[in-house]
Amino acid sequence: MNLPSLKYRRVLLKLSGELLGGSSRQGVDFEAVETISQQLINIKKETGVELAIVVGGGNIFRGRSRGSKVDEATADYMGMLATVIRWSLF
Repeated sequence: MNLPSLKYRRVLLKLSGELLGGSSRQGVDFEAVETISQQLINIKKETGVELAIVVGGGNIFRGRSRGSKVDEATADYMGMLATVIRWSLF
């Protein structure tokens, strides 16, 4: 595929973990995952751009959700730590 008008051939895309939760913004909503996946597949097919995807870990463990007594800053640190842990799996 010859696409001379593209500035970048490879793109790193960081997605919020909350995005995978769909309208509830928590956990994983498989319909949301399917929709996002199809959009990413279409980008690849239509442009030829290579995509690297990183998903944040905030939705995996969010200490402030559902009445937790953890303060907001600590909960955000836990979410960032989850993202770092997720990165280390690669």
